[in-house]
Amino acid sequence: MTRVLLLLPLFFALLACGPSADDGPVKVVIIGEPQSLMQQGVRLSPAAQHLRASTHEGLVALDPTGQILPAIAERWIVTDDGLSYIFRLREATWPDGEAITAQDIRLQLRDLLRRLEGTSLGLDLAKVTEIRAMTGRVIEIRLSSPMPEFLRLMAQPELGFVHEGSGTGPMIVSSDEETPLLARLNALPPQERGLPARQDWEENARPILVRAMSEERAVAAFSNGDVDILLNGQLISFPLAQLGPLSRGNIRVDPAAGLFGFAIRNDDGVLATPALREALSMSIDRDALIEPFSLGGWQSTSWVLPLELLEPVTTGDERWQDLSLAQRRSVASRRITSWETENGAEAVLRVGLPSGPGGDLLFNQLAADWETVGLRLIKMEPGTGADLELRDRLARYSSPRWYLNQFNCELEIGLCSEAADQLVAQSLTSRDPREKALLLAQAHATMVAEEVFIPLGVPVRWSLVRGTVNAYQPNQWGVHPLFPLSQPTI
Repeated sequence: MTRVLLLLPLFFALLACGPSADDGPVKVVIIGEPQSLMQQGVRLSPAAQHLRASTHEGLVALDPTGQILPAIAERWIVTDDGLSYIFRLREATWPDGEAITAQDIRLQLRDLLRRLEGTSLGLDLAKVTEIRAMTGRVIEIRLSSPMPEFLRLMAQPELGFVHEGSGTGPMIVSSDEETPLLARLNALPPQERGLPARQDWEENARPILVRAMSEERAVAAFSNGDVDILLNGQLISFPLAQLGPLSRGNIRVDPAAGLFGFAIRNDDGVLATPALREALSMSIDRDALIEPFSLGGWQSTSWVLPLELLEPVTTGDERWQDLSLAQRRSVASRRITSWETENGAEAVLRVGLPSGPGGDLLFNQLAADWETVGLRLIKMEPGTGADLELRDRLARYSSPRWYLNQFNCELEIGLCSEAADQLVAQSLTSRDPREKALLLAQAHATMVAEEVFIPLGVPVRWSLVRGTVNAYQPNQWGVHPLFPLSQPTI
């Protein structure tokens, strides 16, 4: 079967003609820049990640609950020492009909590792020391030390395989010049997905129409009944989710893990020392920060990473837990006033936040908090030279190393700690779980002491899901594969 299809010229009409019937296309909108859906390379937007995961399988994949599924690898084993993952590939072909071999996958993985250098995902893969083809359909990946979450890392969309510009499924995408920002996805036949052939498979498999939109247009499209599912809502856009009778009854919020706070872009002025940066962090009323959003269950934090990941190392529940908010603000105010006196200048900071009602709510809360300690805040668009930039990222796997890697000095996103990076690097070769935990806990403590980040709490990811959509499951990874939406059951 050819994997090159022509996109029907009626796609835009289909997307705007109301919610799909049980046998019609599933209409999906993902919040993001419209052109971001078709991004290529290894730095992908959320919309492009969804599309890549649907059309470019890796060794393994994720199901709607975020659990590991076979993909190009039909099965695998992990050696007792946790240092070797051995995958057996299914009998499959590339889009041009050539057999997929272990040597092909070895070369692709090595190329991906090279292209991921300088990214946080590249740092996450730093434990990979060797990739070798053992037989025609068996490949081994060796690690410098055990990594229980390695399979989850291998399931990331950026690690999907490509051959002469095409992926390996489980779906194929088509578009045309007239509608370049809308993608139509069709499931491949079962035999091309490693399953037994079925003559009636096309009768139940539904095509999926996907596009990316701004949050305002996406919510309006759902509220108007034009799409079946909206993905990639964030805290900044959450006020929009509550507009309209259709939206309110269909909100689904993931129990997400990751980073939500402010990257510090420079160490000038009132950000010049760790004590001054701590003054900003300690004066925020994090629990009150979320109140204007009317979002229950949000977890605030003053730490860079979840403390449960540092076990068996113990740390207090929150920083400054022996001080009341008023006492913390008193300490912060003295530090800010001292800086103003010494420098003969007003304490002013520029903060990068998206425009819109959510950005305004967050800015107003922060401005009020920091006004209590004598700091004036100016709101700017992200990427325009602000002193602080909102950083909102979902974790890819459960390990302190993911969080610490987000601030590695190689990434140049803002302030960083070379000392913390060195401790993380030492942990890569440690095969003693206790020693590794201590190194990562020390790296976290070092990063906190240097005040390179102002954490606020867990990231927020929400979706709007119509009742006719069966294959959606909230999960901590914010992963919502498109392929299961095309199937009659999950």
